[in-house]
Amino acid sequence: MKIAIVGCGAMGSIYAGLLADAGNELFAIDRGDHVAAIAARGLRVEGASGDRTVAMQASTDVPNEVMDLVIVAVKAAGVPVVAPKLAPMLGEHTIVLTIQNGVGSADILAEHVGADRMMLGIAGGFGAAKVAPGHVFHNAMNVIKVGAYSGLAREDVERIATVWRAAGFRTETADDVVAMQWEKLICNVAYSGPCALTGMTAGEMMDDPEMGPVSRAAAIEAWTVARALGIGIKVDDPVRHVRDFAAGMPNARPSVLQDVERQRHSEIDVINGAIPVAAARAGLEAPVNATLTALVKQRERSFPPR
Repeated sequence: MKIAIVGCGAMGSIYAGLLADAGNELFAIDRGDHVAAIAARGLRVEGASGDRTVAMQASTDVPNEVMDLVIVAVKAAGVPVVAPKLAPMLGEHTIVLTIQNGVGSADILAEHVGADRMMLGIAGGFGAAKVAPGHVFHNAMNVIKVGAYSGLAREDVERIATVWRAAGFRTETADDVVAMQWEKLICNVAYSGPCALTGMTAGEMMDDPEMGPVSRAAAIEAWTVARALGIGIKVDDPVRHVRDFAAGMPNARPSVLQDVERQRHSEIDVINGAIPVAAARAGLEAPVNATLTALVKQRERSFPPR
């Protein structure tokens, strides 16, 4: 399969490395020294999946070639920037799979590429990080979940899922992509803001006597909002849900923490910051997540502009 991955950060690079290693024709698209290193020396993916270096085409520009699958793996803030640039890769049968943290970015992408060709995905339990240009590491390798965003046929969803499975990913399909997103979002809010503010790993946060209760309160708040909105999450106990998530990769450092450490603007608005917005639609408030979001954004005010 001919696949382009737009946004080869830590997670996008894991997708690229394993999908290319499985024999797919891979195009990696990103900015800066990371993509230059991939083009020159190949991409090294190290961690729970093994240790491999894979050659692939890599560029800062979108190729003028039609793809079978375009995976959009940029951060949420990057979706409005890349979405208008994808057209040269889109043919009649091209499928677009978007994988971001938080909620809302898929709606922006659908306006540009068309809802009926789109899939939405989440990656759970990888604990990915860049080690150096052209080199990424992941602590674990739990699950990829995908589903149709709108009108894409089930057989197309299953066909794409099969490609991921052949590359070594445990891949599940979902009929309710909104519930799928919120089940992950409950975990994200427990660790993204709290870890960014403290420097703790997910495992350290889980059992910390001061911050553990804050983390759990953020998760309970998100769970309460999801239920109030009638979202069909299959989570009976949000505390057990987030503890199980962290127990699988205790050394994981959430992407918001990594961004703050590098003085980069994070995705906090679409993770912890999404909960107060959703709560308002249900006539509720979400003070824990609102406070975590405000504290992270206060730190980001001193960072260089995007």
